[in-house]
Amino acid sequence: MSTNIAIFPGSFDPITNGHLDIIQRAGTLFSKVIVAIGHNPEKVDVFTPDERVEMITELVGDLPHVSVAAYSGLTIDFARRSGANVIVRGIRDASDLRDELQAANTNLIVGGIETAFLMASEQFALTSSTFIKQIVSMGGKESTRLSSLIPKTVLEKLQSKYADG
Repeated sequence: MSTNIAIFPGSFDPITNGHLDIIQRAGTLFSKVIVAIGHNPEKVDVFTPDERVEMITELVGDLPHVSVAAYSGLTIDFARRSGANVIVRGIRDASDLRDELQAANTNLIVGGIETAFLMASEQFALTSSTFIKQIVSMGGKESTRLSSLIPKTVLEKLQSKYADG
C-alpha cells in the first residue's frame, strides 16, 4: 500500500507536549496523520471540540501531512470514513500498554485496522491531561512549571477557563 493514513485519536483536553511529540513523530512515519478529537464519556471536558480543533490546528500548522478533525462515535468508524488504515497510540508505561493492547486487538478484529504504538519520549512519560487540569483547577497555575508539559498558548487558555469558572 503506497499511502498509509493514520489517525491519532484522543480527547486532547488539553493537548500536551507529549501529544505533540507523538504527532510530530507519527508525521514522519505516515503519509498523512489525522489528529482525531473524540469524546470520552468518562471525562469532563474543559474545552469544546471546536476549541480543541482550533488550538491543535494552530500548533500543528507547520507539519505538512497533519490535519485535525473532531468526531463522535466509534474510533474505528471515524478511521474508515477518513480512509485511515492505522491507529496511532502513545504509550507512557506498562499500564498504558496493557489497556491499549486490548483496544488494538478489538480494533483489528472488529474493524480490520492496525494499531501502531509509539513510546512516549522520556520527558513526557508521566504527562497526563487529567493531572494538568487538576493542577490548574486547584490553583497551581505557575507557567514556569507547567510550560514543560503543555504549550504556552494552551496553558493560557486553560488558566482563562478556570479563572472564568
